[in-house]
Amino acid sequence: MSELPSPDDAVLTTGALAHRLGVAPTTLRSWDRRYGIGPAVRADGRHRRWRPSDVAVLEAMCRLTSSGVPPADAARAAKDAVLRPAAEPADTVPERTDEPGALALGGDVRQECRGLARAAVRLDAPAVAERLEAAVQRHGLAVAWQEVMVPTLHAVGRKWASSGDRYVEVEHLLSWQVSTALRRAPHAVVTGGQEGRPGPVLLACVPGEQHSLPLEALNAGLLELGVPTRMFGAAVPVEALIAAVRRLGPVAVVLWAQTRSTASLPLARHLADTRWGVTGARRAPTVVLGGSGWAGRAAPGLPRPTGLSDALTLLAGVHGRGTA
Repeated sequence: MSELPSPDDAVLTTGALAHRLGVAPTTLRSWDRRYGIGPAVRADGRHRRWRPSDVAVLEAMCRLTSSGVPPADAARAAKDAVLRPAAEPADTVPERTDEPGALALGGDVRQECRGLARAAVRLDAPAVAERLEAAVQRHGLAVAWQEVMVPTLHAVGRKWASSGDRYVEVEHLLSWQVSTALRRAPHAVVTGGQEGRPGPVLLACVPGEQHSLPLEALNAGLLELGVPTRMFGAAVPVEALIAAVRRLGPVAVVLWAQTRSTASLPLARHLADTRWGVTGARRAPTVVLGGSGWAGRAAPGLPRPTGLSDALTLLAGVHGRGTA
């Protein structure tokens, strides 16, 4: 009877290992060529066969790149940690160096942006979700949005624009995970529209506008402050907007327009003139313009915040709640 194979005899193909790690097989081959993160032996001298010790190095490599460590530095640290246990721990790595092909995030962007971007490029949804949740817990929602989520979204968008339709799947995955993180962000229990209390803040993208993430961030920030909202999302038809304002009696209406082609000042002014309530006590909402589509257009009486923090301060004040 033949002996049972030892643990070191168990091997994985490149495809099986890539599936296990959640990366593309081409990534494993690239790491092997560039950084020497490859199998100790090869079948027939050509085909890669990965033993447990090889897998351990790659798992450490993935953890480090997900935390924002550049691949070249991560490779050295992973090999030191797994193959030379007496060396310094894998989490202790040299200062970052610019890595060819990496997302152009710039030197002053938070380290967690780099880890988030690399996890997104690998399509590692669990790692992306974990990093987004950690950013919200660590910095608060407004800072996490402005200094982690937005820079990473912009970096992925630039990579897509410069790569000839590549990375579209990365942008979609990252956008979905950001949206999910915003909806899951902690918030106060809020009520609105009750007798004698201010109505909610109504948030809607103008007709034809599909970019709703910034509005979702504002919605999450208002809920965190205890301001009641009604979120209607992307591309809300004119008739539906008018009907919602009349039914809800909101204290404010936020209209989001990402592009000039969707921004409609006549619609904004119409909503600002929409009144409700009993005779002698009729009121109208404060209409707030959000997004770059409104830039350069004169809109007296229609405030246009410069960013999320500004919008939160304005709307909390309109609703009668402070942001302190």
